[in-house]
Amino acid sequence: MHSELITPDHLARRALIYIRQSTAHQVLSNGESTRLQYALRQRAVELGWHEADVDVIDQDLGESGTTAANRSGFKDLLARVGLGEVGIVLSYEVTRLTRNCSDWYPLLDLCGYRRCLIADRDGVYDPATGNGRLLLGLKGTISEVEMHTLRGRLTAGLLAKATRGELALPLPVGLERDPSGIVVITPDQEVEARLRLVFATFLERRSAQAVLRIFLARGLTLPRREGPQGGLCWRSPTKHAICRILTNPAYAGAFVYGRTACARPPDGSRARVRKRPRAEWRIVVPDRYPPYIGWDTYEAIVARLGDNHADYRRLGTRGAPRDGAAMLHGLVHCGACGRKMTVQYHNRPRYICRSLEQDRGLPRCQNVIASPIDALVVAAFLEAVAPAEVDAFERAEATRRENNAALRQAAAQQVERLRYRALLAERQFGKVDPDNRLVAAELERRWEAALLELRAGEEALAKGEREAAARGAPAGQAGSCQLELRAALTEIGETLPPLWADPRLMPGQRKALLRCLVDKVVLERTAADRVAVRVVWVGGDWSEFVADTGGHALRELSGIGTIERLVAEMARAGASDAAIVEALDAQGHHLDHGRRVLLSTIRKLRLAQGIRYRPEMRRRVAGALTLPEVAEVVGVSQAWLHHRIRTGRIRLALDPQHRMYLFPNDPAVLDAVRQLANGSVKTVDLTPNVPY
Repeated sequence: MHSELITPDHLARRALIYIRQSTAHQVLSNGESTRLQYALRQRAVELGWHEADVDVIDQDLGESGTTAANRSGFKDLLARVGLGEVGIVLSYEVTRLTRNCSDWYPLLDLCGYRRCLIADRDGVYDPATGNGRLLLGLKGTISEVEMHTLRGRLTAGLLAKATRGELALPLPVGLERDPSGIVVITPDQEVEARLRLVFATFLERRSAQAVLRIFLARGLTLPRREGPQGGLCWRSPTKHAICRILTNPAYAGAFVYGRTACARPPDGSRARVRKRPRAEWRIVVPDRYPPYIGWDTYEAIVARLGDNHADYRRLGTRGAPRDGAAMLHGLVHCGACGRKMTVQYHNRPRYICRSLEQDRGLPRCQNVIASPIDALVVAAFLEAVAPAEVDAFERAEATRRENNAALRQAAAQQVERLRYRALLAERQFGKVDPDNRLVAAELERRWEAALLELRAGEEALAKGEREAAARGAPAGQAGSCQLELRAALTEIGETLPPLWADPRLMPGQRKALLRCLVDKVVLERTAADRVAVRVVWVGGDWSEFVADTGGHALRELSGIGTIERLVAEMARAGASDAAIVEALDAQGHHLDHGRRVLLSTIRKLRLAQGIRYRPEMRRRVAGALTLPEVAEVVGVSQAWLHHRIRTGRIRLALDPQHRMYLFPNDPAVLDAVRQLANGSVKTVDLTPNVPY
């Protein structure tokens, strides 16, 4: 069986036998193929090699030949051929070496350069010759085409079965196949009730995080499946597990194939699985499984979860309504650049557009105080819904009552299951031989663990009953809405504005109400203290408003010019500062945020325009002396009097009615102030009932 291609130079080097099976299942089930590959050792001996010079490479058993990235045995073969240690490489067929031409031809080049032969069950080939390279190249190409052909046949059959919805995909927990292969809802009532509770709680709270908090507070676990064909187990809830339940289309009765896609990186490493968008799902067959929820409900849940994910810059989603003070969190857009505005809680809430600052290092577009914007949008929202009563209140209350009842029922079912486990562990421990201490100790440990779980479940159930009783609901009956809130809503005709003002309505609930009608809010600053607000309603209509956000200084106020002009006209006509304040208030002239103009502001505006009151224009109070009058009579400055009052040398309180310091109109008071000025006395006490 000697070949004329084999020379003494080849025999002086080693012979390598490469063995590979594509999967671990083939290694276990296709034993004959593996045996034939190991039998190549005898083939090498027949070709002229000594048995001691024959090496077997079998590290790649269970590895696919479509890539060399994860095959350490194939890499070892390449390394030894490259070092010139190998005279011949034997494989049962070339498909064992590789099924990828990008790996096959470099191997041929390397073997041809190192004068290494390649042999299979059909013959011996020299890659350094034209005929040998041609035959090996054809075999490698046919091997790759064969792989694609086999895969295409298998995929076509699989897709044909999936198109009919008959492909037996792994089912999520809560769905099972009966002996005839028909999918049914699990007969375990606790599993079914727990899954329905997850959907009902999310539809009420509209947030997966809120569902998680409720389940953790009640001590409820979630049913899980251990592996695709594993048994049922109960584990502590996580947000990921809740989202998997909410987004699985099988619970909506739909058979879906192609939710994921495998992509192999250019480096040839293992294929990576990625989730496809819903628009790219390959096959969707509705009404194939018994549903837990309707398809419309499923789509609403998926849309809500996507919207709850706050991704301002990439997805533009709004995020779940939270309990922060900013009412328009996730709804505000910048009117200058069109991007999302974020919320900053520092001192007081603000809406900030910092996209250009983060992307390009440019200044921020806008920085707007949130409270006036929120008040304006909330007023527009209440005005829009004021004529419509909250007709869904009773239905919402009934839904909350059902959900709370389902929560207590789930806790009771969990306690019942844990009690059965504890009784089962007790019976197993009672049947064991006491002398068999190893088994008895393990069963005792399991019994104790079951008792601890039962105690925790009973405590969680009792805690839920106490909370329901504290809210005023009878045991075993939900009381989701407080009775006093129901009475208040009934009194006011179940209208929304009074409900909005109720302090028991949480900020997150107010935000959820806003999002029922408000799609987004666009802000654009038109002046230092003015912001143009466009409220885009659900459906496409919009309303435009102007919000007063205030300014950091008087010169930034939009109406400051009119106020300055009126102050100058009235002051030159001899009106006092207090009279000017009253006149401006009566005419509707205000400062930022609608605040009334202060007396000190009028004085500042008047003095800034160079208008000073003459002595005869000073404000006078009957029966008292003002501070300028005392300063003029005594012969001291007003600053000197202010300093003595501030340091306590003159004990005088601010008059609450006139908001100024008033001295008694008494010559003794003036004499006492003169003595203080010339140093005869150290203090002057002008408090009531105290002699000067």
